[in-house]
Amino acid sequence: MSSPSKPHHSDISRHLTDAITSGHFAIGSLLPTEHELCDHYKTSRHTVRAALAELQRLGLVSRRKNVGTRVEATRPRDVFRPSLASVDDLVQFGTEHLRQVQSIEEVAVAAAVAKDLRCAPGARWLRISSLRLDGNGASGPIGWTDVYVDPAYSEVGELVRESPDTLVSSLIAERYGQQIAEIHQDVRADTVKDAAMAKALRVEQGSAALKIVRRYTDADGQTFEVSVSVHPADRFSVSMRLQRSVP
Repeated sequence: MSSPSKPHHSDISRHLTDAITSGHFAIGSLLPTEHELCDHYKTSRHTVRAALAELQRLGLVSRRKNVGTRVEATRPRDVFRPSLASVDDLVQFGTEHLRQVQSIEEVAVAAAVAKDLRCAPGARWLRISSLRLDGNGASGPIGWTDVYVDPAYSEVGELVRESPDTLVSSLIAERYGQQIAEIHQDVRADTVKDAAMAKALRVEQGSAALKIVRRYTDADGQTFEVSVSVHPADRFSVSMRLQRSVP
């Protein structure tokens, strides 16, 4: 009989994050020592230290020699920082525009969607469909966004309804401790192909649109969220300013 595999440092950090955010470890309290954590998780000190370093990176704990690992916060901070030249830094509008949720359901994606998600047709994802509104929406929705989330994070669906102004990726980070390592973004010209989407966006089916696909990956390179946004061509643009690097 083969022995059970040792936990990855990300598994340990996620478990400890849950314990901190649930109040099991209060602010100001000390986590178990590295030796105690090694015994508890049946793993090496190297793995435990990597997990604690992740908690520190999230702002949940501080670490001092001869003191230990102290809990400093009950919610992880958003540590993702897009690079200066990234398109995402320029078009990120999650906290600036209203999200009007249209539907939340688990779906088996069709071939066309699977191409955007870079997964096999028929793969199951939790899909959160929303209209994005600028201000009071008087000028019409600025876009439609389908966010596809790993079904393992299904509880985020209810959190989305409760927190319409918070990015889905931030809700996943708060609930599950899953953090963004990279965002891969594609921007391309497209058309509004779906009749129901066209009606919701108040445009003609087949009209010109800007399509933005973002794939959110973790430190292990695994995709846990993909957002597909469709913007009517006359309501959204991408602007970039590039500067020559100094030798």
